[in-house]
Amino acid sequence: MQKLPFNTVLIANRGEIAVRIIKTLRDLELRSAIVCHELDAGAPAVSMADMAIAVSGRTPVSAYLDTAQIIAAAREANVGAIHPGYGFLSENAEFARTVVESGFAFVGPTPESIQLMGDKIRARNFVQRNGFPVVPSAIEEDDPATFILRARSIGAPLLVKASAGGGGKGMRIVRDLDTLEQAIAQARSEAQRYFRDGRLYIERYIEKPRHIEVQVLGDSFGNVVHLFERECSVQRRFQKVIEEAPASTLSPGLRERICETAVDIARAANYRNAGTVEFIVDGEEFYFLEMNTRLQVEHPVTEMITGIDIVAEQLYVAAGHELRFSQQDIVSTGHAIEARVYAEAPARDFAPTTGKILVLDYPGGPGLRIDIGISQGQQITTAFDSLLAKVIVHSRTRDGAALKIERAMRGLVLLGCETNASFLARVLADEQFLSGQVHTGYLDENPQLAAGESACDLSTFLAAAALLTRPVREAADAVPELHASLGDWRNA
Repeated sequence: MQKLPFNTVLIANRGEIAVRIIKTLRDLELRSAIVCHELDAGAPAVSMADMAIAVSGRTPVSAYLDTAQIIAAAREANVGAIHPGYGFLSENAEFARTVVESGFAFVGPTPESIQLMGDKIRARNFVQRNGFPVVPSAIEEDDPATFILRARSIGAPLLVKASAGGGGKGMRIVRDLDTLEQAIAQARSEAQRYFRDGRLYIERYIEKPRHIEVQVLGDSFGNVVHLFERECSVQRRFQKVIEEAPASTLSPGLRERICETAVDIARAANYRNAGTVEFIVDGEEFYFLEMNTRLQVEHPVTEMITGIDIVAEQLYVAAGHELRFSQQDIVSTGHAIEARVYAEAPARDFAPTTGKILVLDYPGGPGLRIDIGISQGQQITTAFDSLLAKVIVHSRTRDGAALKIERAMRGLVLLGCETNASFLARVLADEQFLSGQVHTGYLDENPQLAAGESACDLSTFLAAAALLTRPVREAADAVPELHASLGDWRNA
């Protein structure tokens, strides 16, 4: 095993991804430090880390976005590297630059790569200039005065997108061009609120596309490889909820073209470290969507089919080492599926939920992995993203993986905070999902999956639950006074 030039890594993140990074640091016999807001004081990641350093802010989220506090924490912990995880500052070029200028290794791409590929508009222009396929579009900053006119010329349906967006924020579908200006205003307002960047672009909206992405790794020596593709088409409000690897119904030729294109894009961008190139697929055609210049939430499914610890490879590349394998060394085996467990109410349009976790138990076994960042007794609030855990399975076949993860979801026990676990189990057992015929509008076309039990079933359940309580049961068993006064009289 190659030696790393640092022995302690600061994790500038929280929740399940922080736990996941700590596990790899332990495997590599490295120490872990973590920044921690007071709301996370009792979280598993804080308990697992070798050192926790408090950060504060006007809001809990702002504490994890405070570059100065994070750099100060890194100095206090005497770390050699900083891992940003995903979200928060992971795709912030200025943060990456500050980390490097402060003398720490940044476990991610170079600031220049983040600036180029982490910005949707710059990335799109770069990809198009280099001859890779993109969807017809209109970019506002090219000529703001003609932006709406150019967008209209593409024709409906259109997709309005924020340049700095992610997680479905700052996105609107426009099917009637009369509503275009209203959609632009809404998308800009949301983008400004979430990303402090109101820049937009508009592209042709492809009906029922598949969302296919490719995991890539690059080093400082010009080597770039792919770790195959992932299917991420099961989404609600443009946010992924179930991912799998490999994509089940891609033709061999299309799979090869997509993976090779992803590598070529990363190589053209001189990309280093882990990244994901995302595409939308329409039949046998595919178009560049964006590049995520960080570790992805769904990276475990790739790890399950390849046996490669992506976080470990990030650390080696950040330390200046060459990739430890070539493309021909990477083999895909079996099938993996991941389901994201959120604190949300699917039947109420996936509204966020809160509560104290009273009971937490989850299944185990071969081919089953739970990435979780919560513990029993923890309070779930709306202060952070609602992702609680990820359930990942691996099996020899896709059918086997689907059955295994459905059973795992039904075996997950989390009481005290409503989650989407039952919804996920219904999706995983749905015939359309099992046949692999999914697209990004699949959940919208099947609202019954989110609605859950029928009103009749719910009424029956509530009635049975009520009868289990002593006052209701005693009232049901009591004999009314009028009937009791009749004594033992019977109608012969």
